[in-house]
Amino acid sequence: MKTMEQLLEYNEIMKENDEIYRHLAKTFGLSECTFWILYCLRTTSALTQSELCRLLYEPKQTVNSALKKLETEGFLTLTPGSDRRSKIIELTEKGSVLAGKTADKVIFAEEHAILSLEKSEQTLFLQLFHKYTDALKIQIKEIEKEP
Repeated sequence: MKTMEQLLEYNEIMKENDEIYRHLAKTFGLSECTFWILYCLRTTSALTQSELCRLLYEPKQTVNSALKKLETEGFLTLTPGSDRRSKIIELTEKGSVLAGKTADKVIFAEEHAILSLEKSEQTLFLQLFHKYTDALKIQIKEIEKEP
């Protein structure tokens, strides 16, 4: 298989993966950002907004809008963090119920999907994906240096 064909296949797989999550968020009646906020709150300990932005690779304004909506609807609380500017994000009981009906189901499906691979395949898959992503970052930095 030629390099261009491999890149096309890779990009098609990535877009298909993106569509799986986009479709699920829509099925749950959530925005993608809201879905990923619930997901992150279920897979990590308490987070600040800046940590959440870093995990989601989303602009602060996008995340802030989704957080404010979730807070207004009673799904989460924003409590003061270590300084005046940071706030800790925590699910309320109502938010935990919503996450149970949405993010938890996806996490369960992902766990089963990754377990369909042998342990060695899981490790290799992640190693190669990291290696490719790191190499791509280097190449993108070179493009950014160009006049």
